[in-house]
Amino acid sequence: MEGVEEMLFKIIPILIALLVPISELRAEDPNVILIFIDDLGWKDVGCYGNEFIDTPNIDQLASDGMRFTDFYASGAVCSPTRCAVQSGQNQARIGITAHIPGHWRPFERVITPLTTMALPLDTVTVAESMKAAGYSTGYVGKWHLGQAAQFQPQHQGYDFSAVISGPHLPGRYRVINGVDQKPKDGQYRTEFEADVCIDFISQHQNKPFFLMLSPFAVHIPLGAMASKVEKYEQRAGEQKRDLPHPVYAAMVEHCDDLVGRIVEAVEVAGLTENTMIIFTSDNGGLYRRYDYQPSVDDIVATQDPLKGEKGTLYEGGVRVPLIVKYPPLVKGGTVCSEPTISHDFYPTFVELAEGSLPANQTIDGVSLLPLLKQPGTNLSRQSLYWHYPHYHHGRPASSIRERDWKLIEYLDGTGDVEVFNLAEDIGETRNLVQEKPGRAADLKKKLQRWRTDVSARMPVANPNYRPERAGEWWQMRTGKPVPSDKRKQFPPTEKSK
Repeated sequence: MEGVEEMLFKIIPILIALLVPISELRAEDPNVILIFIDDLGWKDVGCYGNEFIDTPNIDQLASDGMRFTDFYASGAVCSPTRCAVQSGQNQARIGITAHIPGHWRPFERVITPLTTMALPLDTVTVAESMKAAGYSTGYVGKWHLGQAAQFQPQHQGYDFSAVISGPHLPGRYRVINGVDQKPKDGQYRTEFEADVCIDFISQHQNKPFFLMLSPFAVHIPLGAMASKVEKYEQRAGEQKRDLPHPVYAAMVEHCDDLVGRIVEAVEVAGLTENTMIIFTSDNGGLYRRYDYQPSVDDIVATQDPLKGEKGTLYEGGVRVPLIVKYPPLVKGGTVCSEPTISHDFYPTFVELAEGSLPANQTIDGVSLLPLLKQPGTNLSRQSLYWHYPHYHHGRPASSIRERDWKLIEYLDGTGDVEVFNLAEDIGETRNLVQEKPGRAADLKKKLQRWRTDVSARMPVANPNYRPERAGEWWQMRTGKPVPSDKRKQFPPTEKSK
């Protein structure tokens, strides 16, 4: 009898384990889904104060998770931030400081530095570190870290890759590598991107996975389905307002629909308690096109009270939404005001996966797990840095934020410096450089030391400076002027001719 009891003692736990859902057995290996919207501004969704656009799914994500008030994109435009997410480094170390393929102004006061045109293959990406921790990895959407085949996600640690190219409306985008899956007739791009992700979740629900979803929305050219656009046109008329553009508002709602479908897919798979979902953006919101020509997609949105927009180092150019939902760790409805940045994702995900950071690669990010556990925690890091030595919506510049203080140093030969106290002046309306000379000198010294430490590439004086032609934009890819007044007109809805 004792032998039978001993046998039952060994067998019963095994039988119980077999009855436990797979998702509960895998609690030590949580899934990670990073939703990385393109050009979404800090003020574009409801839980961040937007009262015009309907974003119920994103707002619910914030209610179920943690909303960060002071989260920053690593770069002022897309490719730099994407580089930072994949590498865990400030992109200045690698030299991807402008969008790929980029543009420049050859007759300006300074010559801006060349940009590294692809994420180097010897970079140990976050996907490679997650794979080493036993995860399946997937990438869907916009890449923008190298156009040649050898630099695509499948060569940067992603087991599954579906890079999608083209504008948003049905029939205007396509999968350029990775899968044979095709969009349905009349399918908007974010709907198709959600379909691909949902298939990935379904196929990988029995093993821990890391999935990065990078839609092209809400990047220009503006384009959305007519039913949503008509709703916002009517609303704009009733409220007598010009911004955001009704088509842009509809695009944000399309992104909200995408978030809702991803969350639902996780729930259907029984993975809610075992999946971290992160929602954020690659840079600040757009007000108008960088070339300032009165043509296509001229005026888009405002990030008021934030100053500036995409392509600047003002808050409107780099401060973006961040929402994290992970029920085992994050209490719903919490808010965190600690300054954080995109390259923090890498160490966060690797720590969550109980993996290891690369031994021979500097990781500038710090794990956000202490903040997810206790949102009032202060990280040991004192400063955040940006380096954008290019013309775009503003002048070449670097910046530093140290707690409440922020300094912007312009790199266009003027020597201009701006200092702001963000706690008192989130709109960066009052330059305190004259009132706080000691603070300005200290921050500038730290910023300059950091640029040296990361070997940041700097502008140089332009011998071909022509003030009368300084505003001309030229393409990096072709070496020719950008024909701003001859841009192709894109239809705003599927019903447009």
